[in-house]
Amino acid sequence: MILVKTPAGHQALKDRSVPMTPRQRSAFILFDGKRAVDEVLANGMGIVLEDIDHMVALGLLEQAEGGAPAEAAKPVTPAAPAAGGAGRSKQQRYKDAYPIAIQLTGGLGLMGFRLNLQVEGATSYEDLLALAPKIRAAVGPEKSAALDKALND
Repeated sequence: MILVKTPAGHQALKDRSVPMTPRQRSAFILFDGKRAVDEVLANGMGIVLEDIDHMVALGLLEQAEGGAPAEAAKPVTPAAPAAGGAGRSKQQRYKDAYPIAIQLTGGLGLMGFRLNLQVEGATSYEDLLALAPKIRAAVGPEKSAALDKALND
């Protein structure tokens, strides 16, 4: 299947209105109507089919005209472990916590600009975990509770 950015996707790319990890954003850029989903997945960006499905569900990507039907072109990917409670992998915790951290630091305005850049540069669970105390100090314990839950539950 070949996907292309929707008008909403182009807007989200410009104004960063939809939180994406750096890897998701890099892969999102590759959807130009010329590359198949399996090509983007194989590009070594570290994204999985669920990331792409999420972008489609948000209305950021759609099937390109003349593209192959979805069922015929879906690549075979290993099943992801169920995301529930303490059984979540570090990758899943990172995936859950990253948008929360971006939202919290983005809401700080100019005061939180450097912290927001550090969060955008975080590429792993460990990176976000190390930044959590700084975020907690900047936004307060009540606002950071959702981040703590995403990182530690």
